[in-house]
Amino acid sequence: MPNCRPCRAPHTRGGRFTVIDPATGEAFDDAPDQQPGELDAVVGRAHEAWRSWRTDPAARVTALLAAADAVEAAGAGLAPLLTREQGKPLAESYAEIARTAARLRHFAEPAPGPRPITDGRPVRSEIRWRSLGPVAAIVPWNFPLQLASAKFAPALAAGNTVVLKPSPFTPLATRLLASVVSAALPEGVLTVVTGREPLGSRLASHPGIRHVTFTGSVPTGRAVAEGAAASLARVTLELGGNDAAILLDDVEVERIAERLFWAAFRNCGQVCMAVKRVYAPARLCSSVAEALAQYAKSAVVGAGLDPGTRLGPVNNAAQLARVEHLTAQALADGGRPVAGGHRLDRPGYFFAPTILADVPSDSPVVTEEQFGPVLPVLPYGSLDEAVEAANDTCYGLGGSVWGTDVDRAEAVADRLECGTAWINHHAELSLAQPFAGVKESGVGVAGGPWGLYGNLRPFVVHRPREV
Repeated sequence: MPNCRPCRAPHTRGGRFTVIDPATGEAFDDAPDQQPGELDAVVGRAHEAWRSWRTDPAARVTALLAAADAVEAAGAGLAPLLTREQGKPLAESYAEIARTAARLRHFAEPAPGPRPITDGRPVRSEIRWRSLGPVAAIVPWNFPLQLASAKFAPALAAGNTVVLKPSPFTPLATRLLASVVSAALPEGVLTVVTGREPLGSRLASHPGIRHVTFTGSVPTGRAVAEGAAASLARVTLELGGNDAAILLDDVEVERIAERLFWAAFRNCGQVCMAVKRVYAPARLCSSVAEALAQYAKSAVVGAGLDPGTRLGPVNNAAQLARVEHLTAQALADGGRPVAGGHRLDRPGYFFAPTILADVPSDSPVVTEEQFGPVLPVLPYGSLDEAVEAANDTCYGLGGSVWGTDVDRAEAVADRLECGTAWINHHAELSLAQPFAGVKESGVGVAGGPWGLYGNLRPFVVHRPREV
């Protein structure tokens, strides 16, 4: 058994809780364990700050641009800290910081101004957009900085204030990010709170919060929505996915194998819109699994701070246990590991990059979101069968189709029941596009102008038309 700290959640210590380095399984720092009772004061300050923050769009633009510059300047301090608590390779941490700064710049534009309504009536009608008030942003541990900025950048640009709560597995880099961004903002506009449950549920249900934006699991998302319903706060929920990749019969396996592998294994597979199932024509299934297995076997797995590392550890002990369980169940169901299939015998939460073949279609590693470095490759007979299998899930975040005939691939992609479909690539998003799922993958829309308008409400003024 690897020498690994058997904790499933951060430990509390004198009003603080410990933060675990997933590359060692040992505590390396701690963070404030703030209590639910402290939220009244925090939300109160956010409400007070909102009174002036909402009134000056030009000042908001200037502040967001300054915050973006500050985030880039702080990269050398943020990136190692993010890697230490999350586990991802250092290069990926720098990429996450760059994306965070880019998102702040993307939303550093004036909120939409008044727009007249022309409907033929003898009145002059005008739509004016108003901010909502304090926003609760609750962020998971897989992309803590990037997902935090995806929530607070449009909220701040719209004139709202934000109370940000990171996962207790990754509080440190988020606290540092918030301090960097807050230095460019008026006091109380962006506040971070850290702690274990029930802090998050109390924040989501706080009567002073007017919008709750959450990324995480479906069960927790339901609980967040129920809490927000008490005060009828708006909710935006991104709740994960079980994205399928369909390979057509004209696919060039060796040409797409590397892209397909990293679409599944980036960030150790801990990506909501990663490829989590591959469907290949029966005659190609073995060659697809073998081609992916070559990348799995050659990928350098190690601590994210090591320069050669391409795949880091699973972030926490509970998630590692889930990955182990789903893999063991797949093997018990008759699956075969073409690569990996086991936990690595070393300190930390490491699992070998795993490609599975011969897995039954009803095995939990196929039907559930594994959120780790494990990928089943499944055969199909007809294309209709493949599309039906890809859509046979409670999730609907993303999907992709891979083949030489791009028009044919696009026609197949159009049949997928998901929010975003890609052709010959996967999980690539523009800051300008909407990001939303269907079915149990979420409620509401993030990204681009849709993300901005999700943080605004219309206010309509009618007055007699001047004669």
